[in-house]
Amino acid sequence: MDHDPDGDGPVQYASPPCFLHELQPGYSAGGVHADPVAWADVARWRKAERARLIEARLAIPAEIRAAMAIKIAEGLDAEIGDVGGKTVSLYWPFRGEPDLRPWMASIIERGGRAALPVVVEKAHPLVFRAYRPGDRLEKGVWNIPIPAEGESVIPDVVISPLVGVDPANFRLGYGGGFFDRTLAALPKKPLVIGVGYNMQRIATIYPQPHDIPMDRIVTASAPV
Repeated sequence: MDHDPDGDGPVQYASPPCFLHELQPGYSAGGVHADPVAWADVARWRKAERARLIEARLAIPAEIRAAMAIKIAEGLDAEIGDVGGKTVSLYWPFRGEPDLRPWMASIIERGGRAALPVVVEKAHPLVFRAYRPGDRLEKGVWNIPIPAEGESVIPDVVISPLVGVDPANFRLGYGGGFFDRTLAALPKKPLVIGVGYNMQRIATIYPQPHDIPMDRIVTASAPV
């Protein structure tokens, strides 16, 4: 069994993910909260799909992931343009996510500012803390490094790693709801870009009413 990094316990496979074809045509998770049985099915499907996608991501050889990260960085430059004067929030790579730390360093070299997200409390929005390579780090949630000091900042651009993503740009994450809470709480809307690999594109995530779609998606395929 895999483990849900948001602390919900082991991922359960008692019901196969294919059960969703039994839901009524036109089913939308937006109305499912009135039907706790249907919502339990969706939640179970999401958990199983999350585990499947993470396992597939981890199975990609490290050198292939590194090559794809370079392509993703090029795609981000094309989407964002000049980073000078902008604050860009990235992330510390976790469980096979694209490693964009070299690109993060290049943001600073080009006159931008980098930040990393910090979990303050479960079920609360993230805060963004300014970061420069070489700053002191400490272990945060799930032992992911976070800046030990640094002022809180409001990002102009948020780069968010994907577990899965659907054609409407809804993101399947780790299940804690931090991403959507954070975007809803920010005083100004940043440009939100999801990053990952093409194999993480799926038909739907069965979005909930509070889910917020990303503005743009940048993915890469394994080099041939």
